Amino acid sequence: MKYQKLHIIGGPGSGKSYIARRLSEKYGLPQHDLDDIFWDRNHTDYIRSSDEARQRNLESILSNDTWIIEGVYYKWLEKSFEGADKIIVLNTPVLLRQWRVLRRYLGYKLSRSHEKDETFANLIELISWNQKYDRDNLVRFYAFSKAQAHKIVVCSSFSEVERAVNA
Repeated sequence: MKYQKLHIIGGPGSGKSYIARRLSEKYGLPQHDLDDIFWDRNHTDYIRSSDEARQRNLESILSNDTWIIEGVYYKWLEKSFEGADKIIVLNTPVLLRQWRVLRRYLGYKLSRSHEKDETFANLIELISWNQKYDRDNLVRFYAFSKAQAHKIVVCSSFSEVERAVNA
């Protein structure tokens, strides 16, 4: 694979984790979910990690020669975007993303092995936020990352991502 440091961004249910996992398995790059940095995993509720802990954990990842970072966040990730060889924006239709969010929620509720206590209120909040993601967060991401525009590639499937990282 041509690129060794990838940052994947997209709305909830866009396929970030799936694509990062497939790339990691195929090319042997370590995969990092930004939720593991953003949320304090010592709690069953959604409690944010401190800014200091977030930056410390992010810098630990960025200090490596290879990585795949994936998540919806952008505001505190300037160093990640600067360090990335390629920034992949997943452009998945909102209805497909909403379906995947609902399917994931139902999977959590039916399994006993989930980390967080997913509530119906969490689901409604995520669906509402996801509905606005393209016109709000994604627009702000593009404005925020103007200096890295030459690294950004928009993809809607794993095969498109694979072509982009091997081009």
